[in-house]
Amino acid sequence: MKVIFLQDVKGSGKKGEVKNVADGYARNMLLPKGYAVEATPANMTKLQGQQSSAQHKIDLEIAAAKESAAKLKGKKVVIAAKAGSNSRLFGSVTSGNVADAVKEQFGVDVDKKKITLSTDIKNFGSYTAAIKFYNGIAETIDVEVIEG
Repeated sequence: MKVIFLQDVKGSGKKGEVKNVADGYARNMLLPKGYAVEATPANMTKLQGQQSSAQHKIDLEIAAAKESAAKLKGKKVVIAAKAGSNSRLFGSVTSGNVADAVKEQFGVDVDKKKITLSTDIKNFGSYTAAIKFYNGIAETIDVEVIEG
């Protein structure tokens, strides 16, 4: 019997996969437990619609990531920080601070978890940060820490 898997089943198939399985296995295990549905023409059409909508969503995310990366290409983010007498910062500048500064200065929303700083920023000066927008789409920006 040909079935469409609705979720991963160890040893049998992955979600969205169409496979031939034994009739008894399909009738007694997969179909009653909701792990799979029979591969009828209607169910096949539904599966194709789901796959195309998922691909469309991925395409939109990639386009948005490329647009955000283009906005930040070659840009410098300036962050004002307070420091003690020996020009050592109180605390440090984190990826969260960089994300907030990027949103404030360029209007690009970046998740702090996707920012990688070249080194720990504990002094004034210029540093670099890599921002990963999507798999294969990344941009490097300059981060300048000034006294503020």
